[in-house]
Amino acid sequence: MNMNRALTGCGITGPFDGHSPEFAAIASSLLYQSTALGMQIESSKSPAENRALSFEFKTPHTQPIVCVVDKWSDASRQAFMTENIMQAACGLMSVHGRASGKYRPLGLNYVSTLTAALALQGGAAASIGQLRGLPIRHSSVSMAAAALLSLGQYIAGATVCESPEVLLPDNTSHTPCLPLVSSDGIIFEIETLDVGPWQKFWTEVGVSSAVAGKGWAAFLLRYAKAISPLPDELVSAISDLSYQHISQVCARTGMSICPIRSIDDRAKDDDCRHVWLQGPWEFLYERSPDSRASTRASGDLPLSGLTIIESCRRIQGPLAGHLLALLGATVIRIEPPGGDPLRGMPPMAEGCSARFHALNRLKTIEEVDIKSPVGQAKIKELVRDADVFLHNWAPGKAVLLNLDDEDLAAVNPSLIYAYAAGWATDRAAHCPLNSRPGTDFMTQAYSGVARKIADTSGNHGGSLFTVLDVLGGVVAAQGITIALLNRCMNKVGAKVTSSLMSAATLLCADDFREVYNMPTTFETSKSIIDKIYDTKQGKIAVECCDVATLMRLAEALEIDTDTETADFEAHLDSLFRSRTATEWAEVLEDACVPSAVVIENLADLQNIAYLQPGLSPGSYTSVNSPWSFR
Repeated sequence: MNMNRALTGCGITGPFDGHSPEFAAIASSLLYQSTALGMQIESSKSPAENRALSFEFKTPHTQPIVCVVDKWSDASRQAFMTENIMQAACGLMSVHGRASGKYRPLGLNYVSTLTAALALQGGAAASIGQLRGLPIRHSSVSMAAAALLSLGQYIAGATVCESPEVLLPDNTSHTPCLPLVSSDGIIFEIETLDVGPWQKFWTEVGVSSAVAGKGWAAFLLRYAKAISPLPDELVSAISDLSYQHISQVCARTGMSICPIRSIDDRAKDDDCRHVWLQGPWEFLYERSPDSRASTRASGDLPLSGLTIIESCRRIQGPLAGHLLALLGATVIRIEPPGGDPLRGMPPMAEGCSARFHALNRLKTIEEVDIKSPVGQAKIKELVRDADVFLHNWAPGKAVLLNLDDEDLAAVNPSLIYAYAAGWATDRAAHCPLNSRPGTDFMTQAYSGVARKIADTSGNHGGSLFTVLDVLGGVVAAQGITIALLNRCMNKVGAKVTSSLMSAATLLCADDFREVYNMPTTFETSKSIIDKIYDTKQGKIAVECCDVATLMRLAEALEIDTDTETADFEAHLDSLFRSRTATEWAEVLEDACVPSAVVIENLADLQNIAYLQPGLSPGSYTSVNSPWSFR
């Protein structure tokens, strides 16, 4: 039985028709996700607040959960906000800009989508808490908390006590970098997870082994540093070859290749409309009710007393496990004998990679050789009393290891079996895309996300900031929480699958709604002003979405509002250089104009008073839980 609508019978109620424009993108994503889950949506008649978006999360078995979405972690701060201003204020523009040398927004409602997913997950988690005996009635998140969460590993690298990374768009080597361009003008990504295909590929292209080896380090570390300064010789050699020729070399050497496609290209794929309608998760319930599904909470957090077994690498899967730990679960992380090699990736904090620790600090470790019968038996023993098994193995690997959902359900029928995939499915034969590595950058290229970023950022590809790994991790944790809520209500285990591709679809849900000519709840329009200005000290991001905001800006700056005049932009450029970014931010906040000092160095985040509630100092600065419950 395929019953994907996991929360049928549940609902959300809120002032969705009259919400503040600052929360429009969050509300749109929240409604899309709730609809995909089968939830009833009721627009309340109570007046919307400007300071926050508030809604009730309801199930047939619990008291309503009041879910509040604030702008800032410090709820007393009420500065006007937009998606792009939040990206500037929390350092996302800085990380995205490292590869191009320019501070620019992603061009996606990224923070808003993350916030909506976390808000819905918070409501589901709080309901689980109630069902497990906790008196939780409120859940809250903020846009700033979501933005900081997305940057956790980069903040760790920038704030580590010994040899912190200082990677700024203005002083990093940013040319040339991926994606590459063929002689016939095709922009494309290449990918491999092993050095062998990389060396063979460049040797056949005509590049020396030494130069290819120098490029491998930059290529491999682009996940961690958001830069990829390849040697000039690599880019030059590729630019002399046609895309067809390069594709043939890839096929012979084991390298993967994917052109940068548009949203329209993706919308024409056979599976796209189904994935969009389904939402970013697939739930399968094929088991009989099991009484073991009910447990009492052992602490104050909703998932306390639940056990997660995690076998994941890199970012997506470990972040999902980290989020469940922040909700109180006990997470047991499976690592190979000798430990995960990423533990040794600099910069280091107290003997462990700061980046690795940022995603795994709350977990206990079991070293298991999952390829051996003894290791597989060990995992089944761990799963016997666990609540969730989470992995992000390559497609088909779970079947080969005898650790597929059916294998583990036989041991524990109430188990939530979670697969955080790259493309779509664990069954290789069902998805031709599974022949390509399901990595962030390949998925950005295929899904249309990279082209959408390029159109805004003025480069020719996506972002080396791990856009989809982070959102994919949030979506995976959200799907697990929803499956756990369903289990609490209906006493059944499940398999839940999410992917980087499904996260990409979520991120561009409004674009697909437009392509498929479906009614929209979120009207977009180009801002009158949306720019970053240099000041006497630092940079300031300013956005005027409408004429009223432009009038307030003009009044604050004592200038005319005729944006059509030739010297208007020049006048603004000159004017903003007369004061520091901090001084201008105070002026524009008083005028109710969305603006923020652009964070250039992530180490500065910990010194900003209104962001400090979301951060914790230590051997590196860690990001706190995005949720609070009461």
